[in-house]
Amino acid sequence: MKAKALAANVYVVDDEIDVLDSISILLDALGLNVKCFTSAEAFLKNYQPSETECLILDVMMPTMSGLDLQTVMLQHGISMPIIFISGHSGIPESARAFRAGAVHFLEKPFDYDQLKECISEALGKSQEYRDDFICKRKASVLVQQLTEREREILLLITQGHANKDIAKILNISTRTVEAHRFHIKEKTQATSLAELTTLVIHAQLN
Repeated sequence: MKAKALAANVYVVDDEIDVLDSISILLDALGLNVKCFTSAEAFLKNYQPSETECLILDVMMPTMSGLDLQTVMLQHGISMPIIFISGHSGIPESARAFRAGAVHFLEKPFDYDQLKECISEALGKSQEYRDDFICKRKASVLVQQLTEREREILLLITQGHANKDIAKILNISTRTVEAHRFHIKEKTQATSLAELTTLVIHAQLN
């Protein structure tokens, strides 16, 4: 935990001040950067992305619920591991949270050793999210360098079509396909079909 603490932000959103205070004391002792908010709206207003981060989020709050905040975050592309905490939740709430990507769901009062383990896991996932974001961004930049025709051919290549089949599908010559294929590899720096396929997946090209 200490090794991750230097750059890690842990956000806590709960309308109960006592809960915020107790979690804040725990996180301070772990050397983590803790940022507490009493409402989902306050969190959204003040949130600034960091390299490694996670969110401890209460389910039931007076205005915007934790589950609604999770939905808003997804809509705005805020990808962060969430640990839900609640004293009044049931199976439907926890199921909805996990379907939307929550990493843990703890019932109040929770064990602080368990919370520490959850935070450690969440921060590890945060780095995975960050690495995945970097891969997708790089892939998107590479694909944007391609012409529309090159993107068409790239998709057909990764679908397993041979040059002559691509030529027939697009009503162009095989030589033209070969030329486009050369430029695709040159622009994307891909050296194999596997790398091209990974590029298409990360760039979400369809």
